[in-house]
Amino acid sequence: MPRPPLPIGTWGRIRTQVVKTDENGKALSHRAQAKYRDHDGQTRLVSAFGKTKTAAENNLLNKLKDRAETSRAGELTAMHRIRQAVELWEAKFAELVAEGRRSPSSLDTYRRSIRNHVLPALGELRIGEASTPRIDSVISEIQKRAGAPTARTCRSIISGVMGLAVRYGAITINPVREVDRIEHNARKLPRALPADEVQLLRKHLRTNERAARADLPDLVTFMLGTGVRIGEALAVLWSEANLDTSKVKISHTIVRVKREGLLRKVTKSRAGQRELGLPDWVLTMLRVRFAAGIRLDEAATLLAQVDKAAEPAPSDTLAWITSHAFRKTTATVLDNNGQSARQIADHLGHARVSMTQDTYLVRKSPNPSWHRSPPTSLRRPRPPLKAALPFSSCQRPDR
Repeated sequence: MPRPPLPIGTWGRIRTQVVKTDENGKALSHRAQAKYRDHDGQTRLVSAFGKTKTAAENNLLNKLKDRAETSRAGELTAMHRIRQAVELWEAKFAELVAEGRRSPSSLDTYRRSIRNHVLPALGELRIGEASTPRIDSVISEIQKRAGAPTARTCRSIISGVMGLAVRYGAITINPVREVDRIEHNARKLPRALPADEVQLLRKHLRTNERAARADLPDLVTFMLGTGVRIGEALAVLWSEANLDTSKVKISHTIVRVKREGLLRKVTKSRAGQRELGLPDWVLTMLRVRFAAGIRLDEAATLLAQVDKAAEPAPSDTLAWITSHAFRKTTATVLDNNGQSARQIADHLGHARVSMTQDTYLVRKSPNPSWHRSPPTSLRRPRPPLKAALPFSSCQRPDR
């Protein structure tokens, strides 16, 4: 049987010999040699010299160790600290953000969790010490201390880091794979707005000075009529709204990035890029804005505080309303109109139908009559079209 090859980055037996003597035959120089298997798989003879046998061997050992470290440049080993693997994973994620393949807001969220939870708990451990029981214990502690959503984020980060370590050959199995899934009581699901609450909300927004300054009445109208997210609504440009065919293209969203402010970027997934039909009453509102020439050269300067649009409300009737209620309302209308779960998921920009079913189709409400016809207050003559940005005039409300 042939002798098995040396593992990559290791060396064989060290041999020494005298290479120089004086006139009396006393050894003046020694050479130490060993076979070393390089990162490319080739086995090469490496030599070092010294005045004595021990010095030559020590010099060779140092040379072999340096060569091993050099061949591992850009790699991870089981002896690297998890902190180093986290830094490498974070750098790779930042590259994906720069390429537009990941969201900048996700990077901010991950960095915050890394700084506050992952590194304090695991940063100084060696990659080879990251066992499933140890990671499971860490994630459980994070869940107790910071809650299930944060623990779920940390689990995702650690899984990504350990997956990177597997791909770099530091470990063979991702230890997070067998860690328990994080379960928690589901947040309160949104409910659809019936017609009377829609009218009450819109009346409140029209008469509330702070809401009017923030341009919330028209923004909420657009969100109620389309079911889009806040950032998606604010990112719509006039070039994406076809007022002749009553269609609007959703392709971008507005996100807040630390140290960079608000950015307009493509949607997080392909499912988010879609074309939606506009109800007549939303189309009328857009035509009024278009005719008024409302515009701004840059994207919207405000990620609107729609979740607080109903505060201060005239009563507790509106206190529960959030932006998710608008999407729930749109989903309910589509559901009652006979749309399938897949069609509703496509409309809302969900890649997975299960997300739509679990969050927005769990209960049905009576079909709101206001969704099909424009409110009387918005029935105006069709004005000529001008170039402008639909919601770019939003300004930050006074605090």
